[in-house]
Amino acid sequence: MRYTGSSWKKSRRLGYSILETGQELAKRPYGPGQHGNKRRSKVSEYGKQLIEKQKLRHTYGVNERQFKRLFLIAKQKKDVVTGLAFIQILESRLDNLVFRLGLGATRRQARQLVNHGHILVDGKKVDIPSFLVPVGSTISVGETSREIKLFKFNLEKIGATVPFVTVNVEKLSGRFDRLPGRTEVAQDIAESQIIEFYNRAL
Repeated sequence: MRYTGSSWKKSRRLGYSILETGQELAKRPYGPGQHGNKRRSKVSEYGKQLIEKQKLRHTYGVNERQFKRLFLIAKQKKDVVTGLAFIQILESRLDNLVFRLGLGATRRQARQLVNHGHILVDGKKVDIPSFLVPVGSTISVGETSREIKLFKFNLEKIGATVPFVTVNVEKLSGRFDRLPGRTEVAQDIAESQIIEFYNRAL
């Protein structure tokens, strides 16, 4: 059975599906605990910014230090607005792309698969989940890991993927074709609130 502990509680606390399936909120669309279904007090502007940050951070499974570092990298980009650049960087992480390709059922599972050395990038083993994959790279399952039934099971179960990757089910591989557009990912995230949060914190 798939573990549904902290991720489900976090989703209910934030009122947002960090697994991007909606399953966490389907039966109980309110916060965890005995007082979870009571009306919440009015949230301050800072509180709203913090919630948006936590929604995005927990979606991609990034710790606070990494999240802030990636935001600073995005802020330095001059050719793309900061909010979009930030999301594109998060989408470029290897664990996220293993998930997007359908090789991992969740980002957490994808992160474990990378950590355990099952994933190759352009034919070379990469066991760092935070590795930023260049556009045009091929992500595949290592030769010694191809017999693991989980990969084929995930690919057959998940089916459709996002439009900025191409999947080859037979070869247990996929290609990172391009950076995503803003309307293709994280559609329920107000990234402007996150930018405001860090602008006041930095």
